[in-house]
Amino acid sequence: MTTQLPESARTPHGPPHETRHGNRTRSGPICTCRPGATVWLTGLPSAGKTTLARALAERLRADGRRVEVLDGDELRSSLCADLGFSRADRQANVQRLGLVAEVLARNGVTALVPVIAPYAADREAVRRRHESSDTPYLEVHVATPVEVCAERDVKGLYARQAAGRLTGLTGVDDPYERPEFPDLRIETHTRGVAECAAALHALLTERGLA
Repeated sequence: MTTQLPESARTPHGPPHETRHGNRTRSGPICTCRPGATVWLTGLPSAGKTTLARALAERLRADGRRVEVLDGDELRSSLCADLGFSRADRQANVQRLGLVAEVLARNGVTALVPVIAPYAADREAVRRRHESSDTPYLEVHVATPVEVCAERDVKGLYARQAAGRLTGLTGVDDPYERPEFPDLRIETHTRGVAECAAALHALLTERGLA
């Protein structure tokens, strides 16, 4: 005797319980989890990247999202403690953070990554890593002018550079390659933290990631 499956148990793409993710097909229970994503916030030192990431994290957690903030400065003292600030070390730092973010995002976590990442080629490599696994990736340029960053000088870097006690400060005596086509550009010197976080949240909502 042949048992016919009810119409509700069939799919147009294959046997029951077969689901598709991007171009890949997986077997198993249908997953109703919301997708993860990486939000990469790049900008000069003291631009406000971490402040915005934490404000957005609060909003997303209040909505029941799984969120991790991968702060570049914090990970410099742990995951990337062996790296300095040469061109090669900066590249390695960005790629390590990109790998961790991609793994989290592909497993349903919203990874917020506030890190300078001064070189466009390094940021593009992170984007390609995400594209290769069909993982959403958004680049946000926290476009605070260097003069405003120097006034804020959260960690005293600009003062040390001006006094000759520091060299290689991004945006002053070391390059910063401004993103040409970010998913969002935010000017924190003209908008408050709450308004900027709302703009970030709106971007995620627009892309179906909030």
